[in-house]
Amino acid sequence: MEDQNKVVVFQVAQGEYAISIDYVISIEKEDGIREVPSLPNYIVGIKKVRNELIPIIDLEQVLYNRSIQERDQNKLIVLKTEKLAYAVLVSDAKEILAVAEENIKQAGLAAYQKTSYFTGVINLDNRLIMMMEPAVLINSLDGIKEIKEYMNNLT
Repeated sequence: MEDQNKVVVFQVAQGEYAISIDYVISIEKEDGIREVPSLPNYIVGIKKVRNELIPIIDLEQVLYNRSIQERDQNKLIVLKTEKLAYAVLVSDAKEILAVAEENIKQAGLAAYQKTSYFTGVINLDNRLIMMMEPAVLINSLDGIKEIKEYMNNLT
């Protein structure tokens, strides 16, 4: 049997993206977010998830430089990296997909420093889904060191 990678597929604007299920803690509704003043524009606020305060990142702001529109199907995908748990606010969390290794191609965009969090492209019959690496994504954001310190001081 060929190697399978399980990923959570989600939508941001018109694009489809995926993150390995190994990083995903949960998928939550977009509610209970507390705004915090003076944070970078990509941070919507903080939320308590499973007794832990986590920052909420507007992924549309990060990828497309515009704020996500408020809609009922918006979701929070809660992620755990080695240094920080955080959530990304997305337009929709669509499915969990088992992808054969042969269907994951190198992105070529990883060489570009600002998009180094894209690690590959899932190439299916009529879909191209960009794979993202949560630890690289969070570390690529301006001001994240201060956010990590802030979150550590809250706990």
